[in-house]
Amino acid sequence: MAAADLRIFCRHLFFTLNAFSCGTYYRLRTSDTRGRRHDMFYDWMGVGLLPSPVVAGVGFAIRQSNMAGKLIVLILFIGSIFAWSVMLTKMREMRLARIMSFRFLQAYRKESHPAALFLKRSRFEGSPLYVVYDHTSIALGTALEACGADPEELFMGGVGSERRCMNDIQINAVRNVAERTMADQALLLENSMGLLATAASTAPFLGLLGTVWGVMEAFGGMAVTGTAMLSAVAPGISGALLTTVVGLLVALPSAVGYNMLSDQLRRMSVQMDNFTQELISGIENQYHKLS
Repeated sequence: MAAADLRIFCRHLFFTLNAFSCGTYYRLRTSDTRGRRHDMFYDWMGVGLLPSPVVAGVGFAIRQSNMAGKLIVLILFIGSIFAWSVMLTKMREMRLARIMSFRFLQAYRKESHPAALFLKRSRFEGSPLYVVYDHTSIALGTALEACGADPEELFMGGVGSERRCMNDIQINAVRNVAERTMADQALLLENSMGLLATAASTAPFLGLLGTVWGVMEAFGGMAVTGTAMLSAVAPGISGALLTTVVGLLVALPSAVGYNMLSDQLRRMSVQMDNFTQELISGIENQYHKLS
């Protein structure tokens, strides 16, 4: 993850990090001429934006949390790092795919025949549509060579019946290559999406597990001491509820990110399918042997 992405990630996840590592931070402090002390780490994280009661409350809850609760918070924290890393990476990847696919379609539709961009060696890195086009063009050239034609000559200037040399079997072979490449690109785009779905679905339950465990210990301790006062059980319950809060803070961004990315993936898949049909239709119109 890039430094800028890491900083954004840290700012959004501060609620899950506050006073982490058993309730303490290693703080770097400096003093100015008036003797004021500043927490450099907190300034970098943007903690000054948070109300003091929130910071104090989270720190108190971590100190009161049992070992199981701290372990669950640690697991959730590690999971959130991976979830945010996937979200930032996939968002950047999808943005590049949209931009490059738009440019590719504009260039493709300006040409008079399907293989023109392939002959020009034009490249649109990051576009799944271009990958489909590139593999299909290679398959088209192979099919034209198989029927005794010069692919480059036909691409550039072949006309009439000289150009229409591909039968149904060869057209179907090219179509199969295009459809397989489209499916492979869809799988690549969906890569790591399962991690976001897992984080969104399991984080609340993992947090709930820590809460139930902590509440059970708090009431168990109250039974052992024989004290029925709220002050005896409140600290333990506060620490127990922390895991649910952290679980929700991990799950909510993951769920939102997953839904946003799923919508973008669906749109890109539809666009790839439409382009594949357009490409195969163009190949049939240009090179299919007349009956």
